[in-house]
Amino acid sequence: MKVDELSLYSVPEAQSKYVEEPRTQLEENISQLRHQCEPYTSWCQEIYSQTKPRVERFVQWGLDNYDYLQNAPPGFFPRLGVIGFAGLIGLIFARGSKIKKLVYPPFFMGLGASIYYPQQAIAFAQVSGEKLYDWGLRGYIVVEDLWKEHFQKPGNVKNSPGNK
Repeated sequence: MKVDELSLYSVPEAQSKYVEEPRTQLEENISQLRHQCEPYTSWCQEIYSQTKPRVERFVQWGLDNYDYLQNAPPGFFPRLGVIGFAGLIGLIFARGSKIKKLVYPPFFMGLGASIYYPQQAIAFAQVSGEKLYDWGLRGYIVVEDLWKEHFQKPGNVKNSPGNK
């Protein structure tokens, strides 16, 4: 017996052809819904891809801090308690004013932290002072430009473009 004669190995007839069935109403509606939702799903995927690394870094930061607190150096928790208590004292002194409530607690906490960590406090004060100076200078430049643009009269300035 030949291989072609076996029914298991028979070759199908050449007359068969693929016929695609027409789409049902349900398939059409699902297709339309998917096309309408595509911009939103791509936006969500983009936001997810941007947010995922940040969340992973935040989770790693939390795990690192947890490990640090589990193996804290000696004297860390009493220092932390004093610094936190200084913040509470700042809240007590800040009664009545919202600005005082924003300024006093960080000031007192910084004061308490500078007692225990003087070298870091000096470095922080230097960097903060430089940044405050830069911000103040930028603010001064902006206010000066706005003043020149809106409040100066053309004839009041000696070297103004109108007097040349």
